[in-house]
Amino acid sequence: MTHYEILLASSEKSGLKIVEKNFKSDAKGLIKGNKIGIRKDLSENEKYCILAEELGHYYTSVGNILDQSIVSNRKQENAARKWAVNKLISIDMIVDDCKNGCCTFFEIAEYLNVTSDFIQEALNYFKRIYGYSYKNENYTVIFNDLGFYIIN
Repeated sequence: MTHYEILLASSEKSGLKIVEKNFKSDAKGLIKGNKIGIRKDLSENEKYCILAEELGHYYTSVGNILDQSIVSNRKQENAARKWAVNKLISIDMIVDDCKNGCCTFFEIAEYLNVTSDFIQEALNYFKRIYGYSYKNENYTVIFNDLGFYIIN
């Protein structure tokens, strides 16, 4: 099973109904109650990221937040994206990928079965949490405007 299929199965086990469909709008995913729609013509990795974000909305959002000119809606959108990042990846996973030879956002994204945009968003999120560096016992990650680098 792919990462997307595993997330799909666990979501459906939790009582959510997920359908892939063609949307009339340019939306990639929509949620209403316990029903989630995922744009059918996306790549598997895009579907994985979109499903995670829609699950984030399910667990963190209330009401219709499509109008992003409203501050509270933007906050709920950000909360759903944070939830998705925390569900799919961690900073340690990104570092491990780099140590295994994945050096670009595209390589890391492919290794983790997500999109490069999702990696960029995750790094921005980690930078907001940790500031300009994250340190554990084995390494330090330094965040900069172009991404990050690792010091052992």
